[in-house]
Amino acid sequence: MKNRFGALPDTDIKSLIRAGFIKGAREENINPASLDLAVSEETYRLEGLFLPRAGEKVKDLLKGAGASPHDLEQPLERNVTYLAKLYETLELPQGIYGYCNPKSSTGRNHIHARLLADGVPRYDALTPAGYCGELWIAITPKSFSIKISKGLTLNQLRLFNGDTRLDELEIQIALKANELLWDYLKKKPIFYEEIKIKDNDGSLILTPDLNSEIVGYECRGSNKVLDFSKKEFYRADDFFEPIFKKNDCIYLKEGGFYIISTKEAVVVPPEFACEMWPTDHRSGEFRVHYAGFVDPGWGFFKNGEIKGNPLTLEVKAYEDLIVREGQPIAKIKFERMISAPEKHYGEKLYSNYTLQNGPTLSKHFLRT
Repeated sequence: MKNRFGALPDTDIKSLIRAGFIKGAREENINPASLDLAVSEETYRLEGLFLPRAGEKVKDLLKGAGASPHDLEQPLERNVTYLAKLYETLELPQGIYGYCNPKSSTGRNHIHARLLADGVPRYDALTPAGYCGELWIAITPKSFSIKISKGLTLNQLRLFNGDTRLDELEIQIALKANELLWDYLKKKPIFYEEIKIKDNDGSLILTPDLNSEIVGYECRGSNKVLDFSKKEFYRADDFFEPIFKKNDCIYLKEGGFYIISTKEAVVVPPEFACEMWPTDHRSGEFRVHYAGFVDPGWGFFKNGEIKGNPLTLEVKAYEDLIVREGQPIAKIKFERMISAPEKHYGEKLYSNYTLQNGPTLSKHFLRT
């Protein structure tokens, strides 16, 4: 079934590429509801990050940002911002707008990756509809230096022709009809009336999983360089330290970066997509994600043997926190697709995170 409005699926993204509305993209970078954007060789080291104002091109602002060319043979240093031109350029149809998210592997390695677009005074936004221009990505490694190469994808573009995020009534109906949340241990769906914490804005509040043997990982920085081209190559303890539960809680230190997991398993049916939203300051001073987009089909498996997958959270603490089971740690919102994708996430069994359970480091680390 096709809706009138919503997020564009893979088939529509492919059509936009073939019709020339998206130039420089490779069809192999299409996901169920997003397009991975590829870094080019044209990369600069900046003295500071900036935003273009209406009518300004990003390239014209490089001099004022103290930009100097960067050779991708050299690592991107920790706490330094780099700006890379993306291969893709856009001439979107009227009525189509977009937003970007870092990819999961980007967020899990504590890398800030933000899209800049000509004349758009917002990060990660292609608004208003009908954007035409170049695309750039600002990259800031926050915990350790990284090495990237041309063609690497660090962020993903999502396209829309209307806002179809579910309201409070719609999420109640969807929870019952589609069983969007599951108790992973008891293997039963979680319904609206069972959810104890609500913001009454169509979102779902998730809580931390403290039942695993290792309940999370802490990154305290590293002098080593992580090469993004190397998968399942690095030892976790070269960059991260495991976190174990103590007194039925975990302790997050101010300024620390942590990988933890949600207790609830999430199901994203093919006709929906899902995005993680910032938590309210009333839940504590922390940031809970650096990626945050969940493709259609997440936790949705044809055989029905598995119901949902937990979500991995990339947490930056801005104060010392004691985190206990049952407290709010993350917030998600569902939105409708224009139509279900040709191939959804649950069918992509080769994906690095399809069957994740518990806190999971990025694909660059050896599985234990």
